Amino acid sequence: MPDYERENEHPQDDVRTIRAHAGEAITDSRNWPGYVLMALGLAALGLALTAAGGGFEGWVLITGIASPVLLLAGLAVVLLERKRVKAAEGKSLLDPGGH
Repeated sequence: MPDYERENEHPQDDVRTIRAHAGEAITDSRNWPGYVLMALGLAALGLALTAAGGGFEGWVLITGIASPVLLLAGLAVVLLERKRVKAAEGKSLLDPGGH
């Protein structure tokens, strides 16, 4: 198994920190598509507001639908990956884990 796959299976940085999830967003590349989707959702929201200000009703409709869909899809991807990491630790998603 390549190193990057092993890092995704256990994304905690045990060598350089005592905090369980420090740097997890960087080392666990399975989160990245979710972050990209959320960024696209925010960009679509900005486009929707700009189109609304300019009177482009068609673009407001398109970006107004795309924005929440992208934001929710990105959030779902990040939460599902977070749930997977917590399950690997034997915890549920709602268990407190202070940093």
